[in-house]
Amino acid sequence: MRRLALAAALWLSLAWTASAQSMPEMHDMDHGAHSASPPATSESSSTEPDMDSMHREHATDADSDEVAGNQPAPEPPGDHAADSIFDPAAMGAAREQLRKEHGRSLISKVMVNLGEYRVQDKGDQGYRWEGEARIGGNINRLVLKSEGEGVVSSGLDSAELQALYSRAVTPFFDLQAGVRQDFEPTTRRTYATLGFEGLAPYWFLTQGALFVSDHGDVLARFEGSYDIRLFQRLILQPQAEINLAAQDVPEAGVGAGLSSIELGLRLRYELRREFAPYVGFSYDQVYGETADLARASGDGSSDYGFVVGLRAWF
Repeated sequence: MRRLALAAALWLSLAWTASAQSMPEMHDMDHGAHSASPPATSESSSTEPDMDSMHREHATDADSDEVAGNQPAPEPPGDHAADSIFDPAAMGAAREQLRKEHGRSLISKVMVNLGEYRVQDKGDQGYRWEGEARIGGNINRLVLKSEGEGVVSSGLDSAELQALYSRAVTPFFDLQAGVRQDFEPTTRRTYATLGFEGLAPYWFLTQGALFVSDHGDVLARFEGSYDIRLFQRLILQPQAEINLAAQDVPEAGVGAGLSSIELGLRLRYELRREFAPYVGFSYDQVYGETADLARASGDGSSDYGFVVGLRAWF
């Protein structure tokens, strides 16, 4: 019995010693397996896909296909469900009217920019008008412009009428070409006209024109105005006009160069958007040869006056 116990103790000690010697080797083997990466073989590196080539192939596929959102629009349907319920002729007329109201409509407007009575600095009483009528679409229009002035005691000083073809060349500007006819009591001339009209940045309304008469006279005119909305219906409008001439036209009282400048300031109240009475002040100044011609005829080189008038459109 004693021998059996000694043999069992000897076997246990040998087993524990062998286990203790093998544990460090296993510990080193486990950490080595975690830290070391397997060597890449030539077979695995040759079969691994190239990322650059994959990107190139993807780009080629995207270029060959239509980009979403850029495909051509489909053809409009030729059949209309409403035609099966209502009279097809009536529905066709309704669709044509709808197309006209969305870009093919014929629009007309008559605008009286200035229609005023003027008390001048010398006590004379004068009058003036400026307006236009237009008819057409969004791109092409026929425009008639008229302006003139006179003195109550002596009659009409100047009057003109322009017939113009106007075409929109940008969303804010029109190019105009046509004919101008003067109806002054002392001289009557016909001019070929080329000009522009539009809304400049910051809401400045501008227009200009070049005139060439049947006598070879060359004139130019530039105008600008700006609406200052003091209140919802009360508007202050400064305005300026510059007239130029390429040569002397004594019979028309115009000299070469800068012939005249007109400045105005008018305050209007819109009783309705299309009906606005106003009061204001205007100042005229002639220069150079034009001033000499004015003094030779007994007139001054400058003039100012208070105005009251009406601006309207329909």
